[in-house]
Amino acid sequence: LCVSTAESDIIVENTKSGIAAARARGRTGGRPKTDPKKVAKAIKMYNSKEFSVKEITEATGVSKASLYVYLKEEEGN
Repeated sequence: LCVSTAESDIIVENTKSGIAAARARGRTGGRPKTDPKKVAKAIKMYNSKEFSVKEITEATGVSKASLYVYLKEEEGN
C-alpha cells in the first residue's frame, strides 16, 4: 500500500476526531479493568496460603495472569 502524506494526514485527522467523538459519548476504549473487589479478594486468598491459584481464579474470576500482575504490584508498594 502506498499512502501519500496528504492521505495519511486525513486518516490521522479522522481517527482523532472519531476518538474525540467516542470520548464525548462516554467511551474510554481499551480493555476493561478487573473488578477491584475481586482483585482484593483474590490477593487476600493468595496471601492466606489456604487456596491454590486454580481455586482462587475459579472463585473470583480473576485470571491467573492478572492475579500475578496484581501480586507483583502489591509487592512493589
